[in-house]
Amino acid sequence: MTEPALTDEVIAAHGLTPDEYARILEIIGRAPSFTELGIFSAMWNEHCSYKSSKKWLRTLPTEGPQVICGPGENAGVVDIGDGQAVIFKMESHNHPSYIEPYQGAATGVGGILRDVFTMGARPVAAMNALSFGAPGHPKTAHLVRGVVAGVGGYGNSFGVPTVGGEVRFDAAYNGNCLVNAFAAGLADSDAIFYSAASGVGMPVVYLGAKTGRDGVGGATMASAEFDDSIEDKRPTVQVGDPFTEKRLLEACLELMASGAVISIQDMGAAGLTCSAVEMGDKGDLGIRLDLDRVPCREDGMTAYEMMLSESQERMLMVLRPEREAEARAIFEKWDLDFAIVGETIPEDRFLILHGNDVKADLPLSKLSSEAPEYDRPWTKPPAPAPLDEIPAIDPIDGLRALIGSPNYAHKAWVWEQYDSQVMADTLRTPGLGAGVVRVHGIEKALAFTSDVTPRYVRANPIEGGKQAVAEAFRNLSAVGAQPLAATDNLNFGNPEKPEIMGQFVGAIEGIGAACRALDMPIVSGNVSLYNETDGRAILPTPTIGAVGLIAHVDAMISGVPTEGDLALLVGDEGAHLGQSALLAEAFGIAAGDAPTVDLDAERAHGEFLRANHALIGAATDLSDGGLALAAFEMAAAAGIGVTLDARDIGALFGEDQARYLLACSFDQAEALMVAAGQAGVPLSVVGRFGGASVRMGRAEAPLDELQTLWRGAFAAALGES
Repeated sequence: MTEPALTDEVIAAHGLTPDEYARILEIIGRAPSFTELGIFSAMWNEHCSYKSSKKWLRTLPTEGPQVICGPGENAGVVDIGDGQAVIFKMESHNHPSYIEPYQGAATGVGGILRDVFTMGARPVAAMNALSFGAPGHPKTAHLVRGVVAGVGGYGNSFGVPTVGGEVRFDAAYNGNCLVNAFAAGLADSDAIFYSAASGVGMPVVYLGAKTGRDGVGGATMASAEFDDSIEDKRPTVQVGDPFTEKRLLEACLELMASGAVISIQDMGAAGLTCSAVEMGDKGDLGIRLDLDRVPCREDGMTAYEMMLSESQERMLMVLRPEREAEARAIFEKWDLDFAIVGETIPEDRFLILHGNDVKADLPLSKLSSEAPEYDRPWTKPPAPAPLDEIPAIDPIDGLRALIGSPNYAHKAWVWEQYDSQVMADTLRTPGLGAGVVRVHGIEKALAFTSDVTPRYVRANPIEGGKQAVAEAFRNLSAVGAQPLAATDNLNFGNPEKPEIMGQFVGAIEGIGAACRALDMPIVSGNVSLYNETDGRAILPTPTIGAVGLIAHVDAMISGVPTEGDLALLVGDEGAHLGQSALLAEAFGIAAGDAPTVDLDAERAHGEFLRANHALIGAATDLSDGGLALAAFEMAAAAGIGVTLDARDIGALFGEDQARYLLACSFDQAEALMVAAGQAGVPLSVVGRFGGASVRMGRAEAPLDELQTLWRGAFAAALGES
């Protein structure tokens, strides 16, 4: 087959700038073949090379005594004691999910699960963070239905519990939804598998499903803005099969236990190209591949298509040659492909053969180490409009505006489509804050949460970045978990625009400051840029996924309020309404600064909760909607009313940080007051749980009426009621 000529249009279609193409010519001393152009395009695109973000990612804290492996591998690895480790990561599948919501979301789940089990861990928990356009936008309901079905269809079939996440709506996501997928697994800390190849002449083995044409060019597509040619990109979306992935998991874990594996890497973005290059580069070795040996499910596939296909459920492994027969038998037992497709070589070469022809012969290290790295110009985002007079509103009407919005309505419509109980170790299901999963067979548990408030980041990227980490810290602390570490999924618009790059730089500064102050290093993550359509960017959305440890399940804070419990506020009375949920939902106002995050207070208040868990009946952090929404959600979970003493709108709906709402008996409250005084932590009684109404000052409404609104608003917004 004749390869296309490398015209300026062809080069540009591969996402390469003229300067980048000139650099390729300089590196290899000649014009590349079409396959070689595709390989460079895959390795040098934003999605794989992080060329706009590397400089700033290096400033994040990534180490700590609990960290076994930080960024740079498939997932982060954190010690949880007793010879065990939790392995976790969050990654985006934004562009594919907008083009084809079911398969885009499904393969996002599949990809993040492979990132975890390729390191030797059995997945034990999943989460997702979803951002959609305005509920009334013509595409929103279609996207929500497809994405949620895709997440559930893959995760449920694979057999991993989905224990948490978040869903938001904003017109800024009308042309570019966000699908961020998180997975965590458990492994023995002395049995972690890495991707660096070692040894010359070692067999390179293809494992799993066959290669097709789905997903060709997916990584390049994910590194560009959308425009009116979006439908042309549908073939770049991968197609997943969760049942094949489940077999791949079992086969890989059995293979790892056999001692046959030298190194292993999943085939995710850029497929065979990225997996082979990363394994060779990390091991300072070259790789030779014979594509005639690659198992294909379609006839006549070219070298270009095979190298850039992102067909799912595939792995690449460097094998101990003396264990070939044993390894092959394992994969044949699981009805999966096992093919030796190449070998490691001492030269710095990426040599691709197909049909007795050399289709690519490139210096392998240059594909990674010589990838462009940009210090893009950035400007500090403009200050938000000042918050002047706050419109008057009855507190109950303010609460109705929140709970009647799909942003703050009950999300059961979403998470009831996910299996949260499979594997029988889930202790806390979605809808009640952080999810909690028992470490199978022992009394230890892990807590998981995902958090960010994009409107804060838009208004003040530094404080917004801090707040995303701080809220994750609070959600873990609110269930009694000691925060361990975090993964980030940094979703932004076009980094070539200085104002967008300024959002990114500021958010990284805030995230880094909070992670250092709260001892939550970033151990893995993903950057997703160019999330915009026709020049309109999404809200800056640096999602933080975090993991915490509960040393014994008895230390978990897991209850709900009971009749007569006091409502106690940890932290100061609220006042900050800038960028608040109340202003956004009740009045359509986005004004004022984001709330300031006092990291010392965050740490002290979280430590106070964990130290006094035995005195706390129920707890939640205060974030969107402030005290009013937190109290309502706690009351609704228990099916009892609540009375709040505050009448001031700032005290009820202010979103000041470092705050928690607790429910406890009178005797517990007395003991907590003593402990708070000794710790120097502000603690005050703000109301009482009980009765059948929600009262705020003189305003009152029946709990049943408010619950009906809250439980039905999400489906109603999608036309499902």
